[in-house]
Amino acid sequence: MMQKPIILFKYGGNAMTDEEVKMSVLENILSLKQKGYNIVISHGGGPFIKEMLAQVNIESEFIDGQRYTTPESFKYIEMVLKGQVNSDLVNIINSLGFSAVGLSGKDGNTVIAHKRWHKKVVHGKEQKVDLGQVGDISKVNPKLLNQLLENDFIPVIACIGADNNGPGYNINGDTFAGYLAGALMVEQFVVLTDVDGLLRDKNDSSSIIRKISIPEVKTLKDEGIIQGGMIPKMEACETAINMGAHSAKIINGTKPEQIANVNNDAIGTLITK
Repeated sequence: MMQKPIILFKYGGNAMTDEEVKMSVLENILSLKQKGYNIVISHGGGPFIKEMLAQVNIESEFIDGQRYTTPESFKYIEMVLKGQVNSDLVNIINSLGFSAVGLSGKDGNTVIAHKRWHKKVVHGKEQKVDLGQVGDISKVNPKLLNQLLENDFIPVIACIGADNNGPGYNINGDTFAGYLAGALMVEQFVVLTDVDGLLRDKNDSSSIIRKISIPEVKTLKDEGIIQGGMIPKMEACETAINMGAHSAKIINGTKPEQIANVNNDAIGTLITK
């Protein structure tokens, strides 16, 4: 039996915090399921993590944009991602008449991770900076996800992994989703963000780049056009495609109607090999 093409959505950011937008995002994603696609949703939960850590008086510390994660803060991060964000998404999808299964990268040893050391240059010398329980991905085993898809479930997966010894790691949501998309060899990896796509000039929405190839990504990085929060998103798209995804697209998750029309050339930025 031919497996249906897979679309993997990276869901996070502001499109998660507004209840009305969230419902609309999920309805539009599910409309693609009805059109014959298999759907996987990979999510982060930055705004909710920030809120929880503030409630328990743990200060959020960032090193070059990366969250420093103590064992205590990791406990709350995992609680928020799995117990709150993941379970909420699963609940909504099931209430709309579909069957979602909530999990993290730990389940079924799906995502094996290792400790990430941040490298920074100080006075011309490279230094390794400890980020605590922050991980990079060693490997992805998509067996559990494929079994769920074959049985018509929608996997909803939180961006946490573990190493072979068991400690958990908080993994960048974009990076995590890109690796999953690559391992599943998806038809399309769709990153939902807060802008309409990759802009040549970040202050001019009409400067959107509709299509870009992996070699062109490097050029735009060198030119400083791909910058800030767009860097991990574009790197995730590169990872996905280099590992076997057919294509990737960056679209605006705060305009949920774009999701149902994700294959339209006039929406978002398409990234190809």
